[in-house]
Amino acid sequence: MPDMDVTNRFVLDFAKGYAAHTPGARILDFGCGAGRLVQAGLDAGLGFSGADVFYAGSNARSEAAQSGLLGASVREIQDGRIPFDDDFFDLVVNNQVMEHVEDLDAVLAEIHRVLRPGGTVLSLFPSRDVFREGHIGIPFSHWMKKGSRLRLLYTWTLRSLGLGTWKDQAPTCRQWAIDKLAWIDAHTRYRSRREIFATYRRYFTFELRESDYIRYRLLDRPGRSALARFAGASWAAPLARAIFRKLAFLVIVSRKAAA
Repeated sequence: MPDMDVTNRFVLDFAKGYAAHTPGARILDFGCGAGRLVQAGLDAGLGFSGADVFYAGSNARSEAAQSGLLGASVREIQDGRIPFDDDFFDLVVNNQVMEHVEDLDAVLAEIHRVLRPGGTVLSLFPSRDVFREGHIGIPFSHWMKKGSRLRLLYTWTLRSLGLGTWKDQAPTCRQWAIDKLAWIDAHTRYRSRREIFATYRRYFTFELRESDYIRYRLLDRPGRSALARFAGASWAAPLARAIFRKLAFLVIVSRKAAA
């Protein structure tokens, strides 16, 4: 999987582990984008499908169409409804998706509908209190008042100092700051951990599993096994999880009540 980042590899390996204990498992990548994870899952022999609303902030729909996945293994979500039957999937995964949805309650209700009783959901996404806005790479830009001059000047200054991602997408640092702030305002909806957890509790029982991802990421690099053991130690794990949630994202494993 040379073209997959470590987070997608984590999600895929989670799905493989789940399928190993659930023969014939049906797996949905909710918010699948162009379908790269779906294709990797199919290549691994898993029962993967994908669904996405294909919002205007990306080229994912055209890429899914060009690959031949759209309309086959990948379906388009319309009017908020996931295009699959009730109780259809054993596992639903979503990676960096929930910070983009307008109505988290409605989305979780739909996932609950298509998930079989006793099924599992793996969610990876940041809460509002994460320090770094990961889509544009500017710390705290999502904390500041939308449309404020201070926010623009702050983002513009940090971009001028070399921070930020996708740096070639605007002719000047000022225009980059304007464009990127407009993008996160249009396409992200950051929520507090309290709101996230309360919404998830309406539909699922869940546990936080950041420690699993931290160990996976450390072991993904040669020579990091000792550091992975340290991060997983009983006394160090709570600190590692707290830091990770501030720097990266939540890892939530949810379960639908059995019938």
